[in-house]
Amino acid sequence: MGQSEVARIREQIELEYEAMMRGMFGFAQGTAMHAFIVARMSRVEQYHSELTKHVGEEKATDIVVELYNEATK
Repeated sequence: MGQSEVARIREQIELEYEAMMRGMFGFAQGTAMHAFIVARMSRVEQYHSELTKHVGEEKATDIVVELYNEATK
């Protein structure tokens, strides 16, 4: 179950980053855009905590950074 759970969490993080990027370059401006991005980053933090339980903090951080880098290319 651990590996499939890690894959599920990775996918959720990817979706949050994709939404964040769309929010940054979409129609929202100012406070609305900021609130949207903060909400997405908060979810990523929650997923990081979940990942930590499965793969340890260092590996979880590596995964989150890797996915962020992919999303911002």
